[in-house]
Amino acid sequence: MTEPQAPTGHDEAHGGALGSRLNWLRAAVLGANDGVVSTAGLVVGVAGATDDRSALLTAGLAGLFAGSMSMAVGEYVSVSTQRDSEKAAIAMERRELKEQPEAELEELTGLLEGRGLSREVAREAAEQLTARDALRAHARVELGIDPDDLTNPWHAAWASFLAFTAGALLPLLVIVLPPSGVRLPATVGAVLAGLAVTGWFSARTGSAAAGPAVWRNVGGGALAMAVTYAAGSLLGAAGV
Repeated sequence: MTEPQAPTGHDEAHGGALGSRLNWLRAAVLGANDGVVSTAGLVVGVAGATDDRSALLTAGLAGLFAGSMSMAVGEYVSVSTQRDSEKAAIAMERRELKEQPEAELEELTGLLEGRGLSREVAREAAEQLTARDALRAHARVELGIDPDDLTNPWHAAWASFLAFTAGALLPLLVIVLPPSGVRLPATVGAVLAGLAVTGWFSARTGSAAAGPAVWRNVGGGALAMAVTYAAGSLLGAAGV
């Protein structure tokens, strides 16, 4: 008699769970990175023209509120459009199943056959899937959509809003709290460290290599701050 196999600890995410996690991750990481980089670029640019704490704080807060709302609205609109498209595709599939059930069964068989199953096995699997839940089977196999786990625009919007705000607070606090003599180097160092952390986190959560993500984040942030600081310095020197 075969002994029961012990759990292997294999807890890889599949299907809708992975898609949902990656959708949340994309919105959160994009929001945090944008919050750090855009706010850092803004306050560092202002710091190139003036070291007035009030001006730096005003510019940073304006960038934080404008950026967080922009990210949230943008994510909501984008993901809402995606969700509408998913709903429309499912509705069309429902009509086709009602009007052309045999053609849809043949289509599902062909899709399964294209994934490596023999014709006989594909046909049997298609018939069993259709008998159990035809719409769900076509949505998953043909459309790549889980009808029970459609993308949620509110999740993406809140993730972007909160992540942008958290990211923006880093350069904002570091540029206004220390004495004027160390504000700029402290901000640059804190921003680059923060970008390294978000790059590492995004890579590890998505099961990707951390090195390239970290270097992309750090390099992009350093370039953004260098450009805005140079622009601020030139404007300040010109008396603008």
